[in-house]
Amino acid sequence: MKKFFEFDRHNTSYKQETIAGITTFLTMAYIIIVNPAILENAGIPRAPQVTATILAALFGTVIMALWAKRPFAIAPYMSENAFIAFVVVKVMGYTWQVALGAVFIAGCLFTILTIFKIRSWLAESIPMSLKGSFAVGIGLFITFIGLNETGIVALGVQGAPVKLGNISQPSALLAAAGVMLVVVLLSRRVHGAMLIGIVTITILSIVLGITPLPKEIVSMPPSISPILLKLDLAGAMDIKFFPVVMVIFIMAFLDTIGTLIGLSMRADLLDKDGNLPEIEKPMLADAVATMVAPLLGTTTTGAYIESAAGIEEGGRTGFTALVVAALFGLSLFFAPLFTIVPPHAYGIALIVIGSFMIRPISQLNFDDMTELIPAFLTIVLMIFTYNIGVGMTAGMITYVVLKALTGRASEVKPGMWVLAALSVTLFIFLPKG
Repeated sequence: MKKFFEFDRHNTSYKQETIAGITTFLTMAYIIIVNPAILENAGIPRAPQVTATILAALFGTVIMALWAKRPFAIAPYMSENAFIAFVVVKVMGYTWQVALGAVFIAGCLFTILTIFKIRSWLAESIPMSLKGSFAVGIGLFITFIGLNETGIVALGVQGAPVKLGNISQPSALLAAAGVMLVVVLLSRRVHGAMLIGIVTITILSIVLGITPLPKEIVSMPPSISPILLKLDLAGAMDIKFFPVVMVIFIMAFLDTIGTLIGLSMRADLLDKDGNLPEIEKPMLADAVATMVAPLLGTTTTGAYIESAAGIEEGGRTGFTALVVAALFGLSLFFAPLFTIVPPHAYGIALIVIGSFMIRPISQLNFDDMTELIPAFLTIVLMIFTYNIGVGMTAGMITYVVLKALTGRASEVKPGMWVLAALSVTLFIFLPKG
């Protein structure tokens, strides 16, 4: 096992990888509850969706572990599930079966593009300034999620879009204490600092009566039969549905590139040219998972940004992902136990992670506006639009336009022109309102 995952080359161990895997799982276990809740708005039954969500995450993460050998977990994407539930189904009036058909088509396209190494060619054409901005933007993005989940920051009702949360709430106070605990443990170089912080705050939350104990610990997984193989491919291939297919494809395509590059930069997995060696392997893992997910009855899957929590704990190989997959497997029968971790416990890890991921900002050339402004727009629009894909597309378009208008078009690699064109296409097809 050590030889298969190259522990010596990555200077890691079973203990380090296991702690990393547990940490990653605890920060993303919420998807078991949240994804079915969101997709219920599209008419997909919640109980079967719990099983579909777990199986999709399990399948994709196992492939990531054994084929790509990367410490990235895979699960249904939060942005895509909301897009399908609230836009495609509720606003545009399509059925969830047709929407899942579109996801399957997108997965097929991903797989074809990955096999022919077109996706890796496109990823390697992205300049270092934008790659760095992906990492920074994702770091601040998940920090914002953590601040919101813990109640330290709240959405504003009037005036400012966000505001200070009710920090007198016990959950917010516990979260603040948890952040300090994790930072102190990290400063003292204690292994498993984030895991210790998450577990400690969860236990305190239960003791103080903030988080109730589950009514049961073991339960049989709900039957998946009501949603298994229910996708409508014929409906998804209707020419009128083409814009929706394109939006799903481009959103997932760009989200995956940004997440893989951002996480790999933090894990020091990039080579001297700023590329992830054999990037087509993790890309193929998420492509195949995206094909399987709609067959199971759930939406687009891909590398999860919460994998950064495990990376901070030292996760460097596919063994980390294997641990995550094993825990997803157990959650089929222990879902009530695994989902007991409250937002103010796993949110503290997301807050701390952001502080580590802003490091690439120091590599930006602040004297070159054609490099600075695209990176700046990428970072701020990821956060302020609450959408990684929007930030990436804005940065890519701006980069190409500025280089062209300043007479430096020769600095733009061919693949970047393609990515910029795809980015423009997203804004054209994205439903308004």
